[in-house]
Amino acid sequence: MTGFCQLWLTCANSAEADKVSQALLDLKLAACAKQVSVDSSFLWKGQKDNNHETLLVMDSREDLFEKVEREVAKLHSYETFVLQAIPVSKLSKDAQTWLEQELA
Repeated sequence: MTGFCQLWLTCANSAEADKVSQALLDLKLAACAKQVSVDSSFLWKGQKDNNHETLLVMDSREDLFEKVEREVAKLHSYETFVLQAIPVSKLSKDAQTWLEQELA
């Protein structure tokens, strides 16, 4: 199986998540993007902070990570965004075929 992954990216809001996901879909760097509203607690510059954010969960391939990261850097509002690739260890056959057909 090709190295499929889920990409996780927190965005400032749903508008930013829409902008990022549409760009990645247009470039065939993600085959699907799902948005989830989250309340985040984190450390930033030595201080605790909280924020309401939108989490993007995207279906992609591990070898596309650097291209995704470059595109996100062009569009994202955060000084330091967190983009994570989580390997997919198993995938249904039809989903695998779909991802192989849709991704760059």
